[in-house]
Amino acid sequence: MNGGRRAATLPVSLFRQDAATVARGLLGAVLVSEVRGCRTAGRIVEVEAYLGAEDPASHAWQFRRHPGNEALYGPAGSWYVYRSYGLHWCTNLVTGPPGQGAAVLVRALEPLEGIAAMRRRRRVTEEGLLCAGPGRLCQALGVTVALDGMPMHRSPVRVERGVELPDEAVLVTPRIGITRAADWRLRLVMRGSPWASRGHWKK
Repeated sequence: MNGGRRAATLPVSLFRQDAATVARGLLGAVLVSEVRGCRTAGRIVEVEAYLGAEDPASHAWQFRRHPGNEALYGPAGSWYVYRSYGLHWCTNLVTGPPGQGAAVLVRALEPLEGIAAMRRRRRVTEEGLLCAGPGRLCQALGVTVALDGMPMHRSPVRVERGVELPDEAVLVTPRIGITRAADWRLRLVMRGSPWASRGHWKK
C-alpha cells in the first residue's frame, strides 16, 4: 500500500471542522485496523455526515443522550461505535466542538490489505462483499464497541492519508438507509467506485 512505510495518520485538526467538511476529507483516505495484531486496511470510498443536534437523522438529535451514544459527544477525532438494528457494529468519527454530537459514518471501503483475514471474519470470499456497507466493513476490520470513545490517533484503528480526490471524482447524494432527513445531500461517494455500499453512485 505504501511501500512498507506507515503513512501519516490524519491530524486531529481535520476533525475539528464541521461534519460535511470532514466527510470530504476522509474520502480517499485509508482506514487501517490492527485489532488483535491483525493488519487489515481499506480505502474509504463512501461516507455520510451527520450534523448533530440539528440533524433529525443524527443520534444526537435535539441533544438526546444515553449511555449508548455518550461517545458521540466526545472530542473531535474520537470513535463512536454503535449497534445497528441490534446486529451490526457501525463506526463513526466525531467531528466539530465537543458536545455537539456531529460525526461522519464510514460506509464502505475498497479492500487493500489483509484480505484473507477479512474473508475469514466475514465468511465470504467475494471481495465486493467484504467492506460494502458500514456493518460489513466493521466485521471485516474486527471493529467492535471496544473502540467506542477511543481517540483515533491512540487506537488500534486509525485513518491514514490516502489519495486526494478532485471535486469531479466525488459524487454527493442524499443519505441512504434512514427515514428522517433522507433528502439531505450528505452522502459522499468516490465516483464510479465498484466498492460502494450500493449502486447509487451511478445516479
